[in-house]
Amino acid sequence: MPTQNSYKISTKRKNLFLRVSKGHFATNHSHINYYIDVTTQKTRLSEAQAVASELVSYYNHSTIVDSILCLDGTQVIGTCLAEELTRGNFVSINAHQTIYVLTPEHTAGSQLIFRDSLLSAIQGKHVLILAASVTTGYTAKSAVEAINYYGGHVAGIASVFATVDECMGYPVCSVFDPKDLKDYESYPSHECPLCKKGQRIDALVNSFGYSKL
Repeated sequence: MPTQNSYKISTKRKNLFLRVSKGHFATNHSHINYYIDVTTQKTRLSEAQAVASELVSYYNHSTIVDSILCLDGTQVIGTCLAEELTRGNFVSINAHQTIYVLTPEHTAGSQLIFRDSLLSAIQGKHVLILAASVTTGYTAKSAVEAINYYGGHVAGIASVFATVDECMGYPVCSVFDPKDLKDYESYPSHECPLCKKGQRIDALVNSFGYSKL
C-alpha cells in the first residue's frame, strides 16, 4: 500500500474486506483522497469468490445475463460470478445455457472494441458490466457505449466499490460504497483542494495498481 495510513474495511464474510489508504492520489480522470486496493480480490480465488457471492445477491431470476464484460482486470471475479449465476439457474438466452466471460480491447484513444471473433458474445446478448470500481464513471460509460454499438443489451453494472447508484441510466450494484468510506472524495484534477493546499501526490493509480511518487 502506498502510505502508512492504510487499513481494512471488514464484512461479515471471512474472505471479504476492502484495503484502503488515505492520502492524495491521481488517476487518469481525477484526484482522490483514498486509494482503493482491490488487487487481491482480482487475483486471489477465495476473495474473488466472496465478491461474486455478494454481487450475485443483487440479481434475481428475472435478470437475463448471457455475458459478463470484465473491466479493470476483473476476469477472476467475472468467472466466479458466472459460476454463481449458472448455479442459481439464472435466465440465459444462450443456446448452450452458459455465460460468456470476456474482456474488451482498448484503442489508443481508450475506446473499447471487440474483434469479430467475440461478436457472438455481444450481439443480441444481455451483457453485465463488471468493474473494480465505478467512481467517475468514465470506464463504465465507455463499456455501455461499446455494448450498445455492437448490438448488445446492458444488463447492469457491478463493481467491488462504487460511489454512484446508476450510470447512463443503468443501475450500479457494488459490494462497497461511500457508506463504508464516508469521507471518500473525488475531484477534477484542476479543482483538487489537496493540490491547492500544496499537498504532494502520494502515488499515481489505475486499474493495474499504484506507482509512488
